Amino acid sequence: MKRNMREWLETLPASKKALPVLSFPCVSLLGCTVKELISDSDKQAEGMALVAQRTNAAAAVSLMDLSVEAECFGATVHFSDDEVPTVKGRLINDEDEANALQVPAVGTARSGLYVDSIRKAVTKITDRPVFAGIIGPFSLAARLLDVSEIMIDCYDDPDMVHTVLEKATDFLIAYAKAYKEAGANGVMMAEPVAGLLSPSLEEEFSSPYVKKITDAVQDDSFLMVYHNCGDNVLKMTDSLRSIGAAAYHFGNSIDLKEMLEIFPKDIPVMGNMDPAGILRMGTPEIVREKTLELLEKCAGYDNFVVSSGCDIPPMTPWENLDAFFGAVEEFYGK
Repeated sequence: MKRNMREWLETLPASKKALPVLSFPCVSLLGCTVKELISDSDKQAEGMALVAQRTNAAAAVSLMDLSVEAECFGATVHFSDDEVPTVKGRLINDEDEANALQVPAVGTARSGLYVDSIRKAVTKITDRPVFAGIIGPFSLAARLLDVSEIMIDCYDDPDMVHTVLEKATDFLIAYAKAYKEAGANGVMMAEPVAGLLSPSLEEEFSSPYVKKITDAVQDDSFLMVYHNCGDNVLKMTDSLRSIGAAAYHFGNSIDLKEMLEIFPKDIPVMGNMDPAGILRMGTPEIVREKTLELLEKCAGYDNFVVSSGCDIPPMTPWENLDAFFGAVEEFYGK
């Protein structure tokens, strides 16, 4: 459903609603495996709708499957019943292979299925915005060049890295536009590998490309939410702000209060409950306690939106997720 997303964003922090990256735990609501979910657009749309029915999340977020785009380029992906898919091996080994790399069309591999799931989801979820999930350009390049190798390549073969980044960016622009055409109200872009870079390298190899994508797709009806769960993001704030994203989402490896101190007060900052250690592995009592602690810590900032620190794992108990949303209602209802 098309809506004025700028207006929605202005009211988001004041709504006192959580906006976690919550999609994969729908497998237990559907009674299916992760492998079945990622292969079926009807299941994905229905799963998003079931999550929306169960929670009062400020928006619905589609699967944050960071293997989809790499698979489109030809990368090998490992699938399992219980875990999010992962990319295996290195697709590009040298500059010749980087130059020969073809930018795939949207619809290649599972990308068409994921766009179709959003097209179906927006007909089921009409009471809140629907965001699609996409990977960031440097994180995509890292999956094509190998996460460890790209860190060396940034120094030893920067031209090759830029070649791959340019092609990754071209695909991601087309992919985001396809989601926009399908009815999504925005995208949440995950760029976690960029958070491992030094600030100067991030400024060269990530932010300019993310900005290019943002400039190509963001408008009043379609927003970019930038996610980075890396350790170094507190040192990158000037560069990250240059991206021009509508909102920013950070992981639990940082003190979110420090980020709120730094970031402009008119830009929503989301985060950062530990999705694995607390939401997945904790008890409902621990989830409630830690959620209330985070809310108390960050409540003084009008641009704060409580969320998970990253994508919530598939096997996370719904008792824990209910405790998270319950704690948010408890805190703001005082």
